[in-house]
Amino acid sequence: MAATIKAAEAAAASALHIVVFPWLAFGHMIPFLELSKRLARRGHAVTFVSTPRNAARLGVIPPALSPAHVRVVSLDLPAVDSLPEGAESTADVPPEKVELLKKAFDGLAAPFAAFLADACVAEVREGGGGRRGGFGQKPDWVVVDFANGWVPPIADMHQVPCAFFSIFTAAALAFVGPKAAHDAHPRTEPEDFMSPPPWIPPPSTLAFRRHEAVWIAAAYRPNASGVSDIDRMWQVLEGCRLIIYRSCPEVEGHLCHLLDDLYNKPVVPAGLLLPPDAGDDDDIPDLIRWLDEQPARSVVYVALGTEAPLTATDVRELALGLDLAGARFLWALRKPSGGGNAGELLPEGYEERVAGRGVVETGWVPQVRVLAHAAVGAFLTHCGWGSTVESLRFGLPLVMLPFITDQGLIARAMADRGLGVEVARDDDGSFGRDGVAAAVRRVMAEEEGKVFAHNARELQEELEDGARQEQYVDELAKRLRRRSLS
Repeated sequence: MAATIKAAEAAAASALHIVVFPWLAFGHMIPFLELSKRLARRGHAVTFVSTPRNAARLGVIPPALSPAHVRVVSLDLPAVDSLPEGAESTADVPPEKVELLKKAFDGLAAPFAAFLADACVAEVREGGGGRRGGFGQKPDWVVVDFANGWVPPIADMHQVPCAFFSIFTAAALAFVGPKAAHDAHPRTEPEDFMSPPPWIPPPSTLAFRRHEAVWIAAAYRPNASGVSDIDRMWQVLEGCRLIIYRSCPEVEGHLCHLLDDLYNKPVVPAGLLLPPDAGDDDDIPDLIRWLDEQPARSVVYVALGTEAPLTATDVRELALGLDLAGARFLWALRKPSGGGNAGELLPEGYEERVAGRGVVETGWVPQVRVLAHAAVGAFLTHCGWGSTVESLRFGLPLVMLPFITDQGLIARAMADRGLGVEVARDDDGSFGRDGVAAAVRRVMAEEEGKVFAHNARELQEELEDGARQEQYVDELAKRLRRRSLS
């Protein structure tokens, strides 16, 4: 009994209080929440900071973790002219207004400062007397995203160290590089981003296509918030003691090992933070029943995320390309940029023409469950890192159609590993039905597809070592514990 008590006291004494504060996009909030849950399962208390509407939409914290280990603190997002009322995430605004959301996000600096000040005096006010564990103790770390560069100075006032959690790949961190590297080798024009930066050793294919490079170059210029996206990220990087990223050497190899020297501070993988199993329940959507009726590995699952800037022309060409390819498909079709009903953008009579061979779903699709289904043989994806990680888990080859941020780099990296092919695009970024059909056939119907499938299954086997993935979080937790005492 005495030994049990001592073990419990030792665990409590080593428990941390970690505040996490992601950018207001679900592609950021969800990985931050996954990391929070994993740290909480190791006995640490995690305060997840967001806004009221996002907190409500993120879902229920597992009962085993709440409220003892994970709590959500909501800060009211200030109003900004021309930002739609009630908009609290990138999913609530068109792409051209995301910069206004960043301006509103900057308005959270004062409320966050008040929250942190209160959290730092809570232990004294509640009579902690040096007792550790739980939300009553002063935060040991603040883990921030790329967008809130104003957090490190606030945390410094209270002597709380900051860590940057990059939901992007090691490749993206390497390509951006620290501010000192950019100052030595300035990049301002799209052409500058169409070849690997000089600080990445050759040979390397880390580069953007022209249409992607135009988008990336814009991220280096101030927007309506008054700050460029890259300057935000550099502010965070320079103000943090530790960099955490969502990847691992099994997937990105040498790039992971480059980061420590490049940033001149510890850079730690969190692993892929793989989603939980799809699970079985009594609610079986019709589309899952349809998959049950299809031959093994015969269906292409098509999903381009919730925020890809998909135009009406893109929807039409993708639809016609899937038809031309001749493969079975399940398409999770979201509303494109510019509004309108997604289904209305399909060619006239399209769903009737592909009936039995293709399904277009404009409502919610349980993506993990679909990717895990035996009938699915490939994934046509925008190469968002979250979706790519999910596909890697299930050993699926890829048909890749990247749009924004680091998606192009991810597509190049996956192609280099022999996991699939990109849909051909013109310099302006446009693509056509023939390119879609050719890429789908290469992965699903041609001999080359067997190689892609074999490579994907090999990587799946490496990633199925759940103990190794959990070890990355174990090592991160130990690093946080050591640094909190330094």
